[in-house]
Amino acid sequence: MEFTINQIAAMLGGEVQGDGNAKINMLAKIQDAKKGQLAFLSNPKYEQYIYTTQATVVIVKKDFVPRKEISTNLLLVDDPYSSFTALLEEYHKMISFQKTGIEQPSYIGENAVVGKNIYRGAFSYIGNNAKIGDNVKIYPHAFIGDDVVIGDNSILHSGVKIYAGARIGNNCVIHSGTVIGSDGFGFAPQGDGTYKTIPQLGNVILEDNVTIGGNTVIDCATLFGDSTIIRKGVKLDNLIQIAHNVEIGKNTVIAAQTGVSGSTKIGENCVLAGQVGIAGHLIIANNTSFGAKSGTAKSTQEEGLKLMGSPAFDVKDYYKSYAVFKNLPDLNERLRELEKKVMARVKQH
Repeated sequence: MEFTINQIAAMLGGEVQGDGNAKINMLAKIQDAKKGQLAFLSNPKYEQYIYTTQATVVIVKKDFVPRKEISTNLLLVDDPYSSFTALLEEYHKMISFQKTGIEQPSYIGENAVVGKNIYRGAFSYIGNNAKIGDNVKIYPHAFIGDDVVIGDNSILHSGVKIYAGARIGNNCVIHSGTVIGSDGFGFAPQGDGTYKTIPQLGNVILEDNVTIGGNTVIDCATLFGDSTIIRKGVKLDNLIQIAHNVEIGKNTVIAAQTGVSGSTKIGENCVLAGQVGIAGHLIIANNTSFGAKSGTAKSTQEEGLKLMGSPAFDVKDYYKSYAVFKNLPDLNERLRELEKKVMARVKQH
C-alpha cells in the first residue's frame, strides 16, 4: 500500500513542506527510516536524527524550525506523537480487516446470526443464539459461547474464549489466550475442611472500544442478572485477573500482572501499573494512579490521588519513606555502635 504525503496530510489535517507527491509505503523510527518511509519527531532528544534520516517525510510540530539543513520532507501537525499514533491505528485496521470469508472447518450453532463482511477462521466455534455484528474478525480456534453478543468491527484473535451470555461492544480487540466469562472464585468452606463450589451465573459486559491483552481473564458475575463490567475505552494489558462483579470505569488503563478482587469498583481514567493488587469490595475514585507493585485493601474517596507501596499511600510520602528505608542497614549499624558505647559507660559507673 502506498500513499502520497499529500494524502497523509489530508488525513491528519497537516501542512506539507516539500514534495507532497512523494510516495510512502511504510512507517519507521526516525533513526532507522529509509527512502519511502515516514517517521516522526516528538521528543527533542531525537532531533539530531532529522538531519541525517533517510525518511521521505518526517512528521514534526508546526512550530519546528530546523537548526541546519535537512534533506527530508516535513509534515507539520499540532501533535506529532498523536498523529503518528493515528497512522499506526489506520495501518493496523488495514491489516486486521483484510481477512474475510469463512475457513473450514468452523462451526456455527442454531439461530446464530452473523453480520456482513465477517471473517471466521478455521476451527472457530460460534454457539447457539449468538449475535455477531458487521466486520467482526474471528481468528482460528476462537470460541464464542451460546447467547454471546459481539458488536461491529471487533476482533477476536486466535484462541480467545468467550463464555455464554457475554456482551462485547463495538470496536473491541481481544488478544490470544484471553478468557471472558469464566467462573468467579466462589467456594464455600464446609465443616469437614472441604470447599463447595458456588455456581457463578452472571455474565461479563465489555463496552465499546475496549482492548484486552493476551492471557487475561475476566470472571463472570456471581448471580444471574448481574455483570462484571468493563466500561468504554478501557485498556487492559496481558496477564491480568479481573474477578467476579468488578466494574472498571471508562478509559482506565491497567498494566500486566495486576489483579482486581471481587466486587471492587474502579473509577474512570485510573492508571494501575504492573503487578498492582486491589482487594475486594473496594471503591477506587476517578483519576487514581497506582505505581508498580502497589497494593491496597482500602477504598479511595479523593479523586486524582497518586499512590505507591503496599499498603499504598501518597507517592510523595512513599519516596520520603523509601529514602529512610534504604538507609536502615546503616542506621541499624550506627544504633548498635551507640548501644555499645552506652553499655560501656554504664559498666564504668
